[in-house]
Amino acid sequence: MLRGIVAITLLGLPAVHPAHPAPPPAVTLDEHVRHQEIDGFGISQAFRRNELLKALPAEQQREILDLWFDRKKGAGLSILRLGIGSSPAGSPYDHMVSIQPENPGGPDAPPKYVWDGDDNSQVWVAKEAQRYGVRRFFADAWSAPGYMKDNGDDKNGGTLLPEWRRAYANYLVAYTKFYAKEGIRITDLGFTNEPDWTATYASMRFTPEQAAEFVKVLGPIARNVDVACCDSFGWNEAKAYTAAIEADPEARRWVKTHTGHTYASPVDAPLPTGRRTWMSEWNPNGDRWNTAWDDGSSFDGFTIASAVHDALTLGQVSGYVYWLGASRGATRALLQIDDVAKTYSVSKRLWALAAYSRFIRPGAVRVGASAADPALKVSAFRNPDGSRVIEVLNTGTAAVTWKGVPGRATAYVTNNDNSLTPSPVAGRTVTLQPRTLTTVVVR
Repeated sequence: MLRGIVAITLLGLPAVHPAHPAPPPAVTLDEHVRHQEIDGFGISQAFRRNELLKALPAEQQREILDLWFDRKKGAGLSILRLGIGSSPAGSPYDHMVSIQPENPGGPDAPPKYVWDGDDNSQVWVAKEAQRYGVRRFFADAWSAPGYMKDNGDDKNGGTLLPEWRRAYANYLVAYTKFYAKEGIRITDLGFTNEPDWTATYASMRFTPEQAAEFVKVLGPIARNVDVACCDSFGWNEAKAYTAAIEADPEARRWVKTHTGHTYASPVDAPLPTGRRTWMSEWNPNGDRWNTAWDDGSSFDGFTIASAVHDALTLGQVSGYVYWLGASRGATRALLQIDDVAKTYSVSKRLWALAAYSRFIRPGAVRVGASAADPALKVSAFRNPDGSRVIEVLNTGTAAVTWKGVPGRATAYVTNNDNSLTPSPVAGRTVTLQPRTLTTVVVR
């Protein structure tokens, strides 16, 4: 090139000097790289938490349901996890009602099921969720009835007696049939919750090998529902349950979704299976009701946004189910309900989850995405309708400018001052604010 002469591109713009290459964009997408398909995002309201909601005036009930399930006003959640009861109701918001509270006379005796059509108000919430478009209902048992176990109690661990396996499988399937009569199709069925943890409330132990054996009893009976297993107490611990099922061809045949919690250990890698996986229960430790986005407490909204990102990217999960949608007192649920004062409060945890759940719809596929700045946690998805969703969590303390945002886009900002606040994208440029979750939707 002659001195004083500037090279011009075909677009009429100065060419980039080979000694000074253009910096990489802040975010790079590669839709040719396809990861997991998404089943959805959800909550549980087990252990009679729905009764807190029912205690509120109708107007506030509707506001909370909107916050959970509405795609314009709230999170647009698409999975509802239901608790299958195992004991008569005890203290308020503690136990769930069983469909067979008394021993029918032995494992081979005709069952004596009881159904009240309410199921601790879970039927009501399930019907409301269905009106919002929810189609994924995950019913999960914390324990078999006490008389089916070696400790004679639905609480305090204990294990399922081998002679009661078939009766317990029939009990679980009967629960799904009662819901079908109410117009709710249970799509996913779990028989154990935290089988590696003994709790003072409803709980039951399974080793990975015992879980695989029970799957082979339940699977042929539960033909109209997908069996899920095993809701281990931690994600690393869940790997042993998944491995045991995958190692048994007959058990592997029946388990459609592998599930794990993240109390004992966080999501750090995929579970060892080619089947769908869900992070099916978690909330962070905390000693108070906290509505903050980013206060360093480790149970704020920022913490939830980071945990969802890690589950989707490190764990390649297809589903993410939070515990709980709402509760009372010093809860880490998404909402706090005061059933005495008849009020409720919304945490930033709700909006952290909503930034994903409202826009990433069932059937979406996670696609390739990367960031030039290591402070940016990035994930990207293509929805069935062709829209694209790019989630960028800026964990740093400086703003980052993303130039070249693809297509016609809108950014939704969630931080201390915003809760999914829409911001038009001008000039295909987005400013990724520090300590902020920015959801970019390209239509």
